[in-house]
Amino acid sequence: MTRSLALGATLAGALLMWAPVDIPLPTLLVWNASASAPIGLYRVDPVSPARVGDRVVTDHPPQVADLLAMRGYLPLGVPLIKTVAAVAPARVCRSGETVSIDGTPVAEAKRADRLGRPLPAWSGCRILAADEVFLLTADVADSLDGRYFGPSAKRAIRGVAHPIHVRERRP
Repeated sequence: MTRSLALGATLAGALLMWAPVDIPLPTLLVWNASASAPIGLYRVDPVSPARVGDRVVTDHPPQVADLLAMRGYLPLGVPLIKTVAAVAPARVCRSGETVSIDGTPVAEAKRADRLGRPLPAWSGCRILAADEVFLLTADVADSLDGRYFGPSAKRAIRGVAHPIHVRERRP
């Protein structure tokens, strides 16, 4: 093997080793340990558009993620599985602790967490824009979702979550 061929092969090998570091790969599997959705393993479909009723894998904005980590709810960088409760052009409102979608009350927010620390609150009404969704797991009373943070950006959604092996919640 000539010296230039050996050098070329070495450089090509080095590039192949570093290439995966710089290429963002989609999340394909997620383990959910939060009570907001059945605990277990989910396949993530990053191509499907999220529709009302879908469970999605999502990231919170940095300020929300920081709060969740600071309080020990969720480590930084760990995605959540939440339910899409509304898309554009739905009207979402929070008045006091009551959250409504298109005029129908769908959930109640709590003022404080189980340790008595105040939870974030928003108030008023919004018509969701085309690039927004409202994430709300209404059947889980202590889910940290849109009832506390308001609408979310669609771009924060990694994909639609499909259960592979989950343990359903007990009533």
